[in-house]
Amino acid sequence: MELIKHECGIAMIRLRKPLDYYKQKYGTDTYGLDKLYLLMEKEHNRGQEAAGVGCVRIEASPGEEYIFRERAEGTNAIQEAFRSIRKDIRKAEKQGDSVVPFEGECYMGHLRYSTTGRSGMSFVHPFLRRNNMRCSNLLLCGNFNLTNVDEIFKDIVEQGQHPRLYADTFLLLEELGKALDDEIERLATVPRKEGLTGQALTEAISRRLDFTGILRRYAPSWDGGYVICGIVGNGDMWALRDPHGIRPAFYYVDEEVVVVASERPVIQTVFNVDINQVKELPRGNCISVGIDGEVSVEEVVTPQEETQCSFERIYFSRGSDRDIYEERKNLGKLLVPAVMRSIDNDLDNTVFSFIPNTAEVAYYGMMHQLEDDLSKKKLETLVAMNQKGALTEKEIENVLSHKIRREKVALKDIKLRTFIAESEGRDDLAAHVYDITYGSVVADRDNLVVIDDSIVRGTTLRQSIIRILDRLSPKRIVIVSSSPQVRYPDCYGIDISRMDEFIAFKAAMQLLRERGQEHIIEDVYRKSKAQENLPKEQIVNYVKEIYEPFSDEEIAAKITEMLTPPDTKAEVRLVFQTIEDTRRAIPRHTGDWYFSGDYPTPGGNRLVNKAFINFYEGNLEKRD
Repeated sequence: MELIKHECGIAMIRLRKPLDYYKQKYGTDTYGLDKLYLLMEKEHNRGQEAAGVGCVRIEASPGEEYIFRERAEGTNAIQEAFRSIRKDIRKAEKQGDSVVPFEGECYMGHLRYSTTGRSGMSFVHPFLRRNNMRCSNLLLCGNFNLTNVDEIFKDIVEQGQHPRLYADTFLLLEELGKALDDEIERLATVPRKEGLTGQALTEAISRRLDFTGILRRYAPSWDGGYVICGIVGNGDMWALRDPHGIRPAFYYVDEEVVVVASERPVIQTVFNVDINQVKELPRGNCISVGIDGEVSVEEVVTPQEETQCSFERIYFSRGSDRDIYEERKNLGKLLVPAVMRSIDNDLDNTVFSFIPNTAEVAYYGMMHQLEDDLSKKKLETLVAMNQKGALTEKEIENVLSHKIRREKVALKDIKLRTFIAESEGRDDLAAHVYDITYGSVVADRDNLVVIDDSIVRGTTLRQSIIRILDRLSPKRIVIVSSSPQVRYPDCYGIDISRMDEFIAFKAAMQLLRERGQEHIIEDVYRKSKAQENLPKEQIVNYVKEIYEPFSDEEIAAKITEMLTPPDTKAEVRLVFQTIEDTRRAIPRHTGDWYFSGDYPTPGGNRLVNKAFINFYEGNLEKRD
């Protein structure tokens, strides 16, 4: 129900054959570009604020352009960027130019969601470092957020550089660009001694360049979740995944192409390949393609405990992935016992539905489990009746008539949502963002259970959803979250960075005040403030103590109270997934710091420490 701006999307393609090969086989000069467009459209869910495209042409002569970039902002950024690219291509073809823009062997695509509140074309990936030496040019993009920007900034300044902006992508471009220059100078030593100069020297350096060596030196100091991608001006291409595997990356290799993307089914669909042909890039590993097209996957940073982002599976990634589909169904199945308690086990007088569409797969899982449980109950009842010799056709018919009632109770009005975003009277208009299906619920008798994928801020529930559902006059409204209570800020790419954004935090704070336990708030602030200037490795997440006096059920009850509009006629209950069942449903993706407060890197503890201090002191600015 609530839009959480989250990780960006990346896509890379390396053509391994001469460009003429693709024209002859596929009948187009833009095979790589067309495939990149499809990859980006299939990942549109990952970034709807901006999009960028980069391309490097390996076979280019001096005097010819070999590196291209196009970027656009807005929800239609992909179409805008490619429309501009197509226009440039048609113009070059009409003029008979020897080099057509964006016809090359190396492609990079990026979809952006801002997680720091910064916007504008200056922040749209890919970033480009220009130089008149081909090997010193660098295109950079990524799905990442670094938590130790201050340390990287300090290191760069101490090297004598003058960074233009204080942002992680800018700083990485400066850091890696300087390292690239140093590496080129080092590689030039032997060829110079051999007497090579000019283009022969440049070619020798280009053949010897191995960017993974640069990454081995610098990446161990990066704290955060990331998939960082680069293309060097000579055609070297690479993508590096963080050592905890927080951010996702998948790749596919055959004799024609090398492909990297944020999601597995995207590659499967665009290149029509089997799931087993698409590999997950191991954590701490880098996939690289040299100018000769040779591919390697190497460990660059020592892998740490695997803590892949669980929100990827619950909400962010496309549900068309085979494993994600099953995991979301399992989330729904595991909620059934709590849901049954919330309706007093009264299935006959309960209607089940879901809002929004991203919760549909969890809804299917919940329905399947309810149906299985009901079937077992029917069988047990029939067996017991048969043993008593009281089984008649009418009684069999009565037992089999019990069914799970499911309805589509709400449909989103997309046009109205857009109008609301532009209007000053948002709160009143928000109550009409969904159209309800009248007659789907028996008034004053039925329970209405609606499953969502997450409840973070609760504003949409309070302002619209509960009011909308209450128009159907159910006896009880049960809102079910397929994820646990979101209690802590993220620092690895999700746009939830302030403590006051979380309804669970607000509920816990309210409970502390109501029960005369304000001293816990003071203690947490004092402990957090005392470690404010400590190295990030020494910082402890004391914010956990805010929640410790209360059970999950107590906090859920307070959240319910805070989110229920005062004029609501139905009784309202909220049911949250437990952390334990989330881990059962998604066993490999154990990165659940926003639920548990267990951050995989030291930078996470520093962020939550800073977020609580900012909240307590009334500084509600977003993190840097």
